[in-house]
Amino acid sequence: MTNASDIVLVHSSDLHVDSDPHQGPYGDDGTTGLRVVLDAGKAHNADFVLLLGDVFDNNRQPEEIMQRSVELLADAGRHVVILPGNHDPLTPDTVWRRGGINRLPHVHILGETHEKAVHFPDFDVEFWGHAHVDYDNMVPLRTPKQRSARWHIVLAHGHYEEDGAIPLRPSWLISDAEIAATQADYLALGHWNRAAQVGPGTVPAWYSGSPDLAKTVNVVRLTGNGTVTVTREPISW
Repeated sequence: MTNASDIVLVHSSDLHVDSDPHQGPYGDDGTTGLRVVLDAGKAHNADFVLLLGDVFDNNRQPEEIMQRSVELLADAGRHVVILPGNHDPLTPDTVWRRGGINRLPHVHILGETHEKAVHFPDFDVEFWGHAHVDYDNMVPLRTPKQRSARWHIVLAHGHYEEDGAIPLRPSWLISDAEIAATQADYLALGHWNRAAQVGPGTVPAWYSGSPDLAKTVNVVRLTGNGTVTVTREPISW
């Protein structure tokens, strides 16, 4: 049970909202992934829903997909913190500047509505991360921000490789040392379709996986006594 002093986060990524029923994982309704994750936020009475990149499969979404996505986000009923990923980066034609998503008062888009961090004084929590701004390689956890709130939550969209391993993928790499350097209370990760806990163990670092493959969201509780618990909870279609 959640205490009044607890802060609850629902974390997901790689929803890949798309207009093409043959391209996306959800059939005719390409916004299904967004709907089920926002519904999970309501079901778990989350204070924040964290969307860790590739919310959209690409920036070339038609008006009807954008309109439906705006409607779903407008009805979220809680803060939504978004980190654009490599599929939906902050290019001039980005989805995040279309349809009014960046004007929804409870939707906070790192790199767009806020440069790199957003602080919520009522919760004494800050979310920090580097958004993808183009399709080029970058280091998601470069120049980590120092803690400036009781709860320091870091967001990153990229590929984790254990220190010393030969990278299986060439771009957007995240290392053990970089994870440890964040000193985060929770590191929310996107880019993998499978859910996994990664890193050296000094920081709770988790991929949520995509809703269609993982069939869960990560529910993170920042408790009044200072502990952090992470559980994977099933989503309802």
